[in-house]
Amino acid sequence: MVHLPLPVQLLQQVLADNLDAALEAGLMDYVPAAGDERLMPDHPDLPARLLAAQQQLRRAWDARERYRQRAVRLGRRAAERDARRAPPAPTPDLKPALPAAAAAILARAKAKAAGKPS
Repeated sequence: MVHLPLPVQLLQQVLADNLDAALEAGLMDYVPAAGDERLMPDHPDLPARLLAAQQQLRRAWDARERYRQRAVRLGRRAAERDARRAPPAPTPDLKPALPAAAAAILARAKAKAAGKPS
């Protein structure tokens, strides 16, 4: 088995769209070194391609994190909105107090229904 320099292995994996293997091999730790562009004569852009792959992955990871944060924020806002819209929980021990005018009207109605003069 031929042992290839790490940048060559990384580029082969990137070109094969095997990013998982490239990541495991150390793609995100790759730093261009002098002479990397000569490791593969048919790919003099080796350092640039590896750096572009790093950038693309970082952008994707950042976007995924922003999406997760947005989902959490939207969920929190929806929960707060639902909490504001929910009717207050009834309190079984307390009867709501009637305003004085309504209480007087109710008392007269009860008295009239009972046949008592008001």
